[in-house]
Amino acid sequence: MIEHLNRVVAVVEASLADDPDVASLARSVGTTEHHLRRMFSSLAGLPLSEYVRRRRMTAAAADVLRGDEPLDVAVRHGYGSTEAFGRAFAAVHGATPREVREHGGPLRSQQQLRFRLTVEGSTSMDVRIAERPAFRLIGLAARVPLIHEGVNPHIRAHVASIPAEQHARLRALSGAEPAGLLQVTADVDPDAREGTELTYLHGVAVEAAATVPDDLDAIAVPAGTWAAFRSSGAHPGALQATWAATAAEWFPSNPWRLRPGPSIVAVLDRADDWSTATTELWLPVERA
Repeated sequence: MIEHLNRVVAVVEASLADDPDVASLARSVGTTEHHLRRMFSSLAGLPLSEYVRRRRMTAAAADVLRGDEPLDVAVRHGYGSTEAFGRAFAAVHGATPREVREHGGPLRSQQQLRFRLTVEGSTSMDVRIAERPAFRLIGLAARVPLIHEGVNPHIRAHVASIPAEQHARLRALSGAEPAGLLQVTADVDPDAREGTELTYLHGVAVEAAATVPDDLDAIAVPAGTWAAFRSSGAHPGALQATWAATAAEWFPSNPWRLRPGPSIVAVLDRADDWSTATTELWLPVERA
């Protein structure tokens, strides 16, 4: 996977004016666009699309400082007008091309990435692989923004708005693995960009043929393989560290890759105030 990501970076550098054909590139290295984008975002700390935008504007800044004609610079970097180019330039650098040309800055450069794998075994991964038939996730769903670190206040507000009797009702409906009350994220942006919307469902898993009450939301999940990662400690920090370690350590070292599907967190045990918890993170996977 590290080699694949470096090839993506090389393709981006070869033609900064064009958006890379990630689907074709993924096929050429024997993986999927979904897995390639998610691993890039997880390991680079920014989405592939944002990296391309920043690299393009870094190169454009050099052209602007060299004194090239504005329209020539715009066209060279894939823009049809100086106005569109100026907006994109200012969004990255915080200054217009004219201001940069006159004052030499400010500039916010994006250095070319180089992915390297350091094998340390720093995180002990407690994981099991499970084959699951088709099932459904049912519960109460909301659209919320993606937040990478810390407690998501939108999810917290959604869960807090659910009456206690609904929590008890959902627990009673649980009828499939993962068991118990679940935290489900679905419809996540392919690049997992922070701030983009996703579907969060607070609910349980049931068999595919189970009857779903009309007042509950449902997500159909096809049959497939899952990797379940257990973590324990400060919440949500321990869970988020495990999530990060799946990309940085587990996937590069194991013959599996992510496939499309929801991510599921099963809370196995927790403190009354949620300061600590033992969880299981379920990710949909397939053989690489």
